[in-house]
Parts: sequence; structure tokens; C-alpha cells
Amino acid sequence: MIQARMQSESPDRRTESMSITLQCPSCCRDLGKIPSDNSLHSNALPTCPRCSFWIRKEHGIWIALTPEREQRYRKFMKDYERIRSLEGRGSTDAEYYLALPFRDLTGANASQWRIRSRTYQCFQERILPGLEAKHGRMRILDIGAGNCWLSYRLASRGHHPVAVDLLVNDADGLGAAHHYAGRLALCFPRFQAEMDRLPFAESQFDCVIFNASFHYSEDYYWTLNEVIRCLSPGGTVIIADSPWYRRAESGEEMLRERRSMFEKEFGTPSDSISSREYLTDDLLRALEKRLAIKWCIYHPSYGVRWALRPLIARLRGKREPSRFRIYAAEVQK
Repeated sequence: MIQARMQSESPDRRTESMSITLQCPSCCRDLGKIPSDNSLHSNALPTCPRCSFWIRKEHGIWIALTPEREQRYRKFMKDYERIRSLEGRGSTDAEYYLALPFRDLTGANASQWRIRSRTYQCFQERILPGLEAKHGRMRILDIGAGNCWLSYRLASRGHHPVAVDLLVNDADGLGAAHHYAGRLALCFPRFQAEMDRLPFAESQFDCVIFNASFHYSEDYYWTLNEVIRCLSPGGTVIIADSPWYRRAESGEEMLRERRSMFEKEFGTPSDSISSREYLTDDLLRALEKRLAIKWCIYHPSYGVRWALRPLIARLRGKREPSRFRIYAAEVQK
């Protein structure tokens, strides 16, 4: 049924679904449409008539981070890239990226990718079919896309993802999407932009996914309000793979441990921006109330050993470990 609906879309609908309307990330002025196939002959859009900011394209990536915001995030991006590199992220082999999230062919971060794969399986089996039945081919914002593995998976299913991240390097950032070029007829659009100042006009995406990235927000309400602005009525916002704790005290203890460990191993606490870093039920309920949404919570299975971690931590007198869930909320406007 899903496939039949996708095939029955008219050429006009398909053409419309492949266009993106931009707005200036500096002053919010409408900048017009671009095709989502990245086929513009020019490497820049017209300069914003209000504030003179211009979104340019470099190596296939649209740069929509204003100079002052780039300066604000410069240390964070530098620290993050260095830490990720030292952790063994990325590869020169395209097969590494094509295997994600199900296998980490380098073996450097296999345990983390096992979690990502279980989360994706839950999303693919329990959430995505319903969205496809409702919308057909979807325009999807992949926020915190990293090396774009999720955008690639979504594009392979016939959807129109738009990948957003601060990092643009070829190993672990948006530049890594070139590894998918041989498998896709057209590469999906990629934007260097911040999640709180998205360069997209309102009400045009069917789904927004925070892929292991929502916890980098400095203000959860502000971030969600911004992505809801970009969603069409009836669209869905999804948060996946952000750490959750029963008690905020456990989250704060995790942050102290993390900063100490990063300082020792990498020479920086990596806290140049004040990310929230974790979720609790109290925070989620507060967001529901302020944004007039209702979370549907999914619990991916990570295996028996993972399920026993909270009990083992209590027996050993340690803080509760982080857990991961998927949160989905339909937005009505």
C-alpha cells in the first residue's frame, strides 16, 4: 500500500516535493526555492536583500552559518572534530559508511553502533511505516546528520532528506556523503547550519529527526520551537539516541564525569557551549506543556545485558546509567 501510494503521486507533486524554500538564517527573510537535487548551476543564492547575508555552496554543501555564529561555534567544532578523530571515527573506505548503522567495519566504535542499529531498527519497523502510509514520500530534516548515514537510508527508501550539521569534514561530517554517490541517483541537500537558526521557510517538512543530536541543544524549548516552525501541519518531530535519566542528579553527575574524562584524555572538557546533554521525564513533560504536544515513547531493545545495567549499577553503588528511548510527537498547527 505504501509503495502504491508513492507511485501514484503526480509529476507535479513529485516536483514540488523536491523543492526547498529557504529563509535567511540571519534576518529570516524569504530567499526563494532551490531544487533539492542540488542541481543549481551557481554556487550561491542571491544575497539577502534585507541583511546582505548570502548562502553559498562549497564542495556540494550549502553554508548557512553566519560569520558571527561560526565564530561562536568555532571552538566547539574544533574540539569535537579532534575528539571524534581520536576516537577513530570515519574511514577512507565507502563500504564503512554504506554498512552503517548495522556494522562498524573499523571496529573502533562497535558498541555505540550496536546501539544506533537497534534504535534504527525500532524506528524502521515501528514508526516509519506509519509515517509513510500517511505522507508517502516525505521531506525530512535530519538534524545533527553527522556523516549522513540516516539521510542515505531514508533517500534509499524514496524519501527526500535534507541533512543539517555544523561539521562539514569528509570523515565524520557532511562531506562524508560523497561515499553514497554511487548508490543514489542524486545526492540529498546538505546544509551547514545550527539547529536553532535553520535556513528553511516554515511549514514544508513532513518529519524532523534528531539523530543522536537533540542533547546538544542549549535550550530544548527554543530548538523544538524552531523545528516545529519548519514542519507542515500534522508533521512529526522525532528524538532518538539522546541519553535519558530518571533523576536529573544522575545526568549532572554524568556531565562532571564526562568533562573530567575528556580533560584527561583529550586535554579539553569540551564544554565551550552549554549543551543540556541529557533528558528526564520532567523535562519532557515541561516541553509537552509549553509546545502543546504529546510524546509517544518507544523502547528499543538493546539486549539483556543492557537492560540489567541499572540493577548492576545500584548493586555496585554507582550512579544510574544512561538509557535511550525514541520520542515522537505529531504537531498540529
